[in-house]
Amino acid sequence: MIENEVRDVFTLSRKPVVAILGGGFAGINAARALKGSNAEIVIIDRRNHHIFQPLLYQVATAVISPAEIASPIRELEETQDNVSVVLAEVTNIDLSSRTLTADAEGTGTHQLMFDYLIVATGAQSSYFGHDEYAEFAPSLKTIADAEEMRAKILRAYEIAALTSDPVERARQMTFAIVGGGPTGVELAASLATMARDTLRGNFRDLDPSTSKIMLIEGGKRILAPFHESLAAKAAKHLDRLGVEIRTGSNVERVDESGIVVGGNRIECATVLWAAGVAASPIVKALGAETDRGGRVIVDSQLKIPDHRNVFVVGDAANITQDGHPLPGVAQVAIQSGTFAARFIAAELEGRQVTKSFSYFNKGNLAVVGKNYALLERNNLRLSGFFAWLAWVFIHIAFLPQIQNRLRVEVQWLYFYFTGKRGARLIPESRPVQCRPQYVSASSAGTADSH
Repeated sequence: MIENEVRDVFTLSRKPVVAILGGGFAGINAARALKGSNAEIVIIDRRNHHIFQPLLYQVATAVISPAEIASPIRELEETQDNVSVVLAEVTNIDLSSRTLTADAEGTGTHQLMFDYLIVATGAQSSYFGHDEYAEFAPSLKTIADAEEMRAKILRAYEIAALTSDPVERARQMTFAIVGGGPTGVELAASLATMARDTLRGNFRDLDPSTSKIMLIEGGKRILAPFHESLAAKAAKHLDRLGVEIRTGSNVERVDESGIVVGGNRIECATVLWAAGVAASPIVKALGAETDRGGRVIVDSQLKIPDHRNVFVVGDAANITQDGHPLPGVAQVAIQSGTFAARFIAAELEGRQVTKSFSYFNKGNLAVVGKNYALLERNNLRLSGFFAWLAWVFIHIAFLPQIQNRLRVEVQWLYFYFTGKRGARLIPESRPVQCRPQYVSASSAGTADSH
């Protein structure tokens, strides 16, 4: 059993055990920062892969395939001899006994002991108390989410091409994206480009460029993390792409036939959710104070009160700097995961650590379709082609593996020059039972004789 094997490794090594919950940006970088340390590291995740989330919207809009932005977590065992990877879901954390309870498919429940704990479980989508919306409005946090979103978008066009009812056709070709942050903006721009360029000529009796794409934001403007001038430029560019922006509009209802926004009903077949996030529910087991989004409020060293060996990092943590909480972006996750790991490594070496975590903001990036992006760092604000080039090179550089970079480069070049997207797949629904095999009367007897 995994439980016995893991316990034996830790018992025989007699090294301190660092348990890392989550194989996202924070967890992976924490594990790498502990390479060469005098510790055994166990990474526990219910998925076997790390996702490069900044490009997840491109999976949802069929630009690239899922494998191009994902890498197996288990490959860490090949490059780092003090790492063990466990495919399981943590269901309970007991800080007093320093044990974790995890459920693994096929082998049941396991108890894992630790000396240090790094909670890097990330965030999940939030529907602001209306979880019933999830059935009709997929979010974008996992590969499964992206594939569901892609299938929903492509299927809408297929239905529109088949129906003879102009009202239903218009409904199928109306798309509502909820949330005007970077994810919502990137999703809207990519969808608009798909409708205008990629699908052009694919349908004999349908013009995808007549699609209605709406970006719905409850705040006063889109792209709140960016300077107002850059947000205004992005809004203008989205307008040129044919995206209708509705700000100051709160969603009041989502159902199978459409959405209600600001008291007005919009008939649309596809609602895509990019509005909010909440911390993974497992952080509640820590018993620490959380904010409204469920994120654990940590101290300046990313620890929780009264537990010097427990760190919460990335999107699972409410990290305050200069009086403001840090945003839930990849760079915060990477830097906080690395800080926690280096803190532990220093303690294992007998060094006293007094340094507090300090986030270094490398800038904000958002792409708004082909040849147009936003880049902001301190007082530097760029928009347009050169910001787009910076976005391309930075995202290629940060992809997890060389093969990911090569595959994405090829797909992007193909897409750039042709406008075509090769990942336009709608997964087949798995049948409840096998279809009956029909045989002729003359052959039926022969079949029965075997």
